[in-house]
Amino acid sequence: MIEVKLKDLGELSDRFNLQMPKGMFLCTRDKERDNVMTIGWGFIGVMWGKPVLNVVVRPTRYTHELLSNSDVFIVGVPKADEMKEALQICGTVSGRDRDKFELARLKKGEGRSVNAPVVEGCETQYECKILYRQAMDPTFLNKEIDKRHYPKKDYHVFYIGEIIDCY
Repeated sequence: MIEVKLKDLGELSDRFNLQMPKGMFLCTRDKERDNVMTIGWGFIGVMWGKPVLNVVVRPTRYTHELLSNSDVFIVGVPKADEMKEALQICGTVSGRDRDKFELARLKKGEGRSVNAPVVEGCETQYECKILYRQAMDPTFLNKEIDKRHYPKKDYHVFYIGEIIDCY
């Protein structure tokens, strides 16, 4: 395990933020079930004096079901302009119905420090331990954002994970 130091967050955050609009892989495991999904929102920062990675998942997603029964997740950052087809598949197909690792022809590996799968071939892996999870409360949400991003009222759940390993 490599300790992630707060002083390293600037570089980690820059690479993360450049790739996020293009998509990343969020991997989790619940007992024997693994899943990978594409995410396009999230951030790296500092909370409670720890390096953290925040991801959001809608409650309708299979990944949310798995995260509800897990205390870890891994975010894999693809190399720039690579894995586009896999990102598209993992963002549109449900893991309830299909093995997305197989469907997207992704090589699945094991996390080094947490019990969750990784997408091999990614430029960076962030292994995270969940410190906090919270469903959005729409009464505090900007009305324009609510109207634009939540027409079905399927508000995200926030997961704040301590980055315990990064490679």
